[in-house]
Amino acid sequence: MMDWNKLLSTRRYGQDHDDPVIASRSPFHKDQDRIVFSSAFRRLQDKTQVHTLAESDYVRTRLTHSMEVASVGRSLGANAGQVIIDRHLKGSDYSPADFGHIVSAACLAHDIGNPPFGHFGEEIIRHWFKNGDGAAERSEGLTEAQKRDLEMFEGNAQGFRILTKLQNWRNSGGLRLTYATLGAFMKYPRTSIVGDTLPGDSGGKKFGVMQSERDTFREIAGELELLQRGSEDYWSRHPLTYLVEAADDICYSIVDIEDGYKLGRLDYKETEDLMIRILGSPPKRYAEVEDPSERISYLRAKCIGRLIGETSDIFKDCEGEILAGNFKGDLLHHSRRAKIFDEIYALCQREIYRHPERIQAELSGAEILTTLLEAFYDANLDWEKFIQSNIPMPPRSTVLMTLFPDGKDQPVPRYDWLLGITDFVSGMTDSFAVRQFREIRGIV
Repeated sequence: MMDWNKLLSTRRYGQDHDDPVIASRSPFHKDQDRIVFSSAFRRLQDKTQVHTLAESDYVRTRLTHSMEVASVGRSLGANAGQVIIDRHLKGSDYSPADFGHIVSAACLAHDIGNPPFGHFGEEIIRHWFKNGDGAAERSEGLTEAQKRDLEMFEGNAQGFRILTKLQNWRNSGGLRLTYATLGAFMKYPRTSIVGDTLPGDSGGKKFGVMQSERDTFREIAGELELLQRGSEDYWSRHPLTYLVEAADDICYSIVDIEDGYKLGRLDYKETEDLMIRILGSPPKRYAEVEDPSERISYLRAKCIGRLIGETSDIFKDCEGEILAGNFKGDLLHHSRRAKIFDEIYALCQREIYRHPERIQAELSGAEILTTLLEAFYDANLDWEKFIQSNIPMPPRSTVLMTLFPDGKDQPVPRYDWLLGITDFVSGMTDSFAVRQFREIRGIV
């Protein structure tokens, strides 16, 4: 059984002293601010969420999505916090707002490791490492675990790398967030090499920790006293992670169909019907809203409010199972409306995700990312040959290596410089990736 006194650690990863606890601005509130002011968070403004950015200036980007998820997460966290304090922490200095700040901070960062062009960008990076030309040569000298990190490239693991290593205090704690927030952020607390995961464990579906950050997460899991899952590199989720996941699920389920309608991909009646079914009946003042677009926005707001309440109740009922590490699945699919969410997913797959314009954008994204990966790999490989055997570098590679200025005067293990490539490419915005592609191809 996990202990909330441990799970709410205010210690900061990478910092050798404790922050003063000020009632008006808790350490968890500071975590939110550190994320918001980071360059990695700002870059989300130019990263695809669902619809490509050129389609409309209305649709949500990764940045607006993350802010909306954080807003929902803050409400879910505060609701859960009151329950947890009443059950486990009476007489403590914790407030419901502290829980809201932890969940909100983790929500702000939940997509911070995603590459350009949405989840399709992840698929392209994975495919290039596993099946692209020269894949076998690229993995020479890597351990099986390191190889799997790259061939199963995961934005969640990249996000943890950004938060703990790449931002601000580079290689010295990153953003130096609290252990509680980092624990809540970790949606998939295992490494890529873990084989068998527990049936029904949502935290085992993917991996969230690369070999490069394995010791980091071991330290965090130890501080929080997360339960181990039969492997030294597979843990239970932090209980608040379920709320982070729920906030994300609520937003993309409801918001995707709102965006789909406003882009003309979904029919009004179909969209309205799905939302009213989530609510159970039309809201009392619904008839007063006349404009169809405003009616859908009104229903979206009501749906999110209803789902916050229901999800909070589910967490309250299941909190004991979650603390014991026995909870199966995710919170939203314990809802009475779970089948409706499956319908929404199927509808979005059919009418939004597979729309011809989106497919064309994905084709362009595939060409762009593959070109960038190949160019940067060739340049780093030429640099490796120069460092190891003094083989002169081609002029093109010499120029490209100026984009990788750190530690290029000494030999670097291949795994590390391959991670440097994924750090650089996955950190790009959509428009910067396009610009780099055009420059590499000599397109003016």
